[in-house]
Amino acid sequence: MLLRGLFWGAPLPQASDPSQAIQQNRSDVQLTGRLLADARRFDDACSALVAVEWIDAVRRDGRTELQLRPCPDPPRQGWRVRVRGPLKRPAAGVHPLLPGPAERLAARGSWSQLRATSIEVLSRPWTPIADLRRQIADRLQAAAGAERGGLLAALVLGSAQVQLPDELRQAFRVAGLSHALAASGFHLSVLLGAALAVGRCLGRSLRLALAALALLIFLLCAGAQPSVVRAVLMGATALLIRESGERSRGFGVLLLTLSLMLLVHPAWARSIGFQLSGAATAGLVLTGPGLERWWAERLPTRLGWLAPALAVPLAAMAWTLPLQLLHFGSAPLYALLANLLAAPLLAPLTLSAMGLALASLLLPAALPLLAWPVAQLAALLIALVSWISHWPAARLLTGHPQPWVVALLVLGLLPWLLTGWGRWRPMGLLLTLLAVVVQGCVQLADGVVAVQRSRQHWLLARHQGRGALVSTSADASSCRMARRLADVHGHQRLDWVMLLDPVATEAMACWQGLGHRVVAPHQGRAGLAMGQRLLSDGLSVELLSDRGQAMLLRIGDQRWRLLPRSQALWALQDQGSSTNVDGTWLGFQPNRTERRWLKEGGMEVGL
Repeated sequence: MLLRGLFWGAPLPQASDPSQAIQQNRSDVQLTGRLLADARRFDDACSALVAVEWIDAVRRDGRTELQLRPCPDPPRQGWRVRVRGPLKRPAAGVHPLLPGPAERLAARGSWSQLRATSIEVLSRPWTPIADLRRQIADRLQAAAGAERGGLLAALVLGSAQVQLPDELRQAFRVAGLSHALAASGFHLSVLLGAALAVGRCLGRSLRLALAALALLIFLLCAGAQPSVVRAVLMGATALLIRESGERSRGFGVLLLTLSLMLLVHPAWARSIGFQLSGAATAGLVLTGPGLERWWAERLPTRLGWLAPALAVPLAAMAWTLPLQLLHFGSAPLYALLANLLAAPLLAPLTLSAMGLALASLLLPAALPLLAWPVAQLAALLIALVSWISHWPAARLLTGHPQPWVVALLVLGLLPWLLTGWGRWRPMGLLLTLLAVVVQGCVQLADGVVAVQRSRQHWLLARHQGRGALVSTSADASSCRMARRLADVHGHQRLDWVMLLDPVATEAMACWQGLGHRVVAPHQGRAGLAMGQRLLSDGLSVELLSDRGQAMLLRIGDQRWRLLPRSQALWALQDQGSSTNVDGTWLGFQPNRTERRWLKEGGMEVGL
């Protein structure tokens, strides 16, 4: 089932999918459908996934992403709308490691986008579950503030149901505490533990009914995400085994749960959330008990309580590490310490947030008073996470390894994570070292990476683990793309950044955070003059011609000719440049004549 989900379970558009109605001339279409979730806001725009019913009076069955700009009143889940606008295919990723809208939407079963020029709300049906989630989130944020209230809402509903500030999400991710924001087994265990504690004095039937109610509430509030479904199914199965008097075999319960999920929804095997949730739970079941005993034997008696606090996050981290490296090319360096420091806050804060969610529905007038002490606790957790996320090298960037390198790492770690595999540990150590050496060689290799999106071009130069960047544009969106490009190749900060357009004021902070030195045109003057060189260890760039900003890039022993504009090509033709280079990079799309000149001049494009 896992292989079926990975290789054959990927969703594909059907004959009735809205993408089949895409027109070449991009003329407006009329679409009728129902929103599957509340629209998410981005500055002055918003987007939402729509279950399509009709397109130009033709019945359709599928999903499309609705984009609204401006978005004064975001549409909500369940609304039936009629919109007009061009239907198009989403843009594919500009690089294998940089997925774009096409890859993001395909994972959600959509292969089209519609940018609405007009929208008409046909009906606003009653959606009690969505209204409940929205009411809880809105009231908590109103009572405790956008950041602290958003955190409290995420602890109850999960971050997928709450639009948190990007800075807060990033801080939790860098600190290794993303699981605290995602509805998962931790939140369910807190809720289920409270329900069982209340039902301790009740009969078995009432206790099971109370636990079942807790499971149902958690599922309704958090939504049917892979991690939530996995937690609910596993919790229900383990609870039934426990109440029957049998010994719960955690790994068997996990396998049964994952098998049921993949049987119903094979494409979940490709979900990063599903993979991380399954791996973390496997770590807790298979490695957690042994790690806890190991710590208990070595810690002083008075510190014995630290054994489970150390074992649980360490086991989860060890089992999810290969997946983090494969999907994100990074790992939180201080995750274990962050979990230790945050653990005394998370459990009481989660339980308190659940109590406040109930109070927001039953006692809304008293919510500000009740929320004040909990908000202070949330502020303390936010401050702790922000502090840890700013520690040196808090996020260890390794670059994205090849799948076979990750497979070597998994085989190397297994003998250390599973009991009874001790004799294979020397072999595991060798495989782990081999994976580290291979990835290290890849990261230290010299080379260039070129990325293009429409008229925007980026060139990342890499030398012995260092990096530099040349960008034809300097706006904020270009900086965000450059940041992603550097991240996926394992560069925390670049030596220098060469911009070929003036930098907008709002984008300057982004570029300065990306490179130790940023050079850009200013007041009509080029960033570099003839005879000047932008230099760091093994990386340099200099002008070959003022006209068109033709440049020569040195990467160790490699030499690359950079032609950002067509004028640079003409200038080199006029000069008769005969510089021997390893390749040529173009920051523009050459026409037929220019391609012929490139070929005749021996300037074959090397990327």
